[in-house]
Amino acid sequence: MSRAARWVCVPAIGAALCVLLLPRAKGQDNSQAVEEVVVNQAAGRVVIAVVKHAILIGTVENPIEPGTRPPVPTPLSSIRAGIILGADEWTSPSLQKDMGWLDQELPQLRGGVAADAPSIGVAAANTQATDIEGIGKSVGARLGELASDIHSNLDWPAKTPVTEVLLADYLADYGPEVWQLTYSLEQEQQQGDYWITNIEGPVYTQIWPPEKGQPHTLMEFDYPQKDAPPTLLDLLKQKDPRLESVIQGDHTLAETANKFLSGDSKEISAGDATQFLRAALAAITPANVPQTMALIGDEKGFDWILRPPAEPRKANPSRPPGAPSLANPPADDSQRPSLAHPPHAQ
Repeated sequence: MSRAARWVCVPAIGAALCVLLLPRAKGQDNSQAVEEVVVNQAAGRVVIAVVKHAILIGTVENPIEPGTRPPVPTPLSSIRAGIILGADEWTSPSLQKDMGWLDQELPQLRGGVAADAPSIGVAAANTQATDIEGIGKSVGARLGELASDIHSNLDWPAKTPVTEVLLADYLADYGPEVWQLTYSLEQEQQQGDYWITNIEGPVYTQIWPPEKGQPHTLMEFDYPQKDAPPTLLDLLKQKDPRLESVIQGDHTLAETANKFLSGDSKEISAGDATQFLRAALAAITPANVPQTMALIGDEKGFDWILRPPAEPRKANPSRPPGAPSLANPPADDSQRPSLAHPPHAQ
């Protein structure tokens, strides 16, 4: 990386700031030039269960950096929710400007499609773009706009997701579906140390419904993927003592766990699934780590079970006094997690 551009991680209340100091181009009007790009990541575990007449979504933050943001289900309509993982909030401290916040923008990034429009895999005559594709393209365009201000070499691992979008919905006349949309970051070198940053994707992967003959059970997603903890399903199979302690002696919890293990999640009621997931996530999650939980019912639609903690939007984000900078860099920031040292895919 050029000596004129580097990433530093800045601890701040409610946010983990990864700051890129950008070189100025000769002759450039720098009155409104973006010199710093701050990217806050949504990191953690997302567990999704399709059960009888409902989809249950539970999330747990993975505090990989001070102030890492939790992944949060965002209602996109009465029957659909989206969850952002990875690069989420983008700001410019040098301009004291909030550039973008993807999970809050998701409802506006739906691409103008109807909530009950047919999705990929659903036959739709004379339909050129589906609702999932519309959301995917809109999010990709927004990410591309945000990343276009990065002109220094990030040495980003090829095909490693910079952002993921999980979409879960309960469509009329079709039923539940879950999609994973992944976006990667690629750069092209121009003259000298000037780089063009592009967002590639999305790559669409349908997670639910599963292929014929595959089990109907818990789906789990982790960001970062590297060094991700064992999945909840794996912990159940291993009879993890933390889970056994809450399951033993409770017939409903034990029966629900057995149905997940046997691949019969569609036989579980929404109430039993909620009770189980809340108890299970609480048992394996350290105290004071933020959690959320939401449910999408085939009749009642989206509803919160465990709301996310209040997180007011910052009008003028800036670095706190004494934060690392080019004039006062940290002793060794080479190993700190950031977009300069991103997680590598497994």
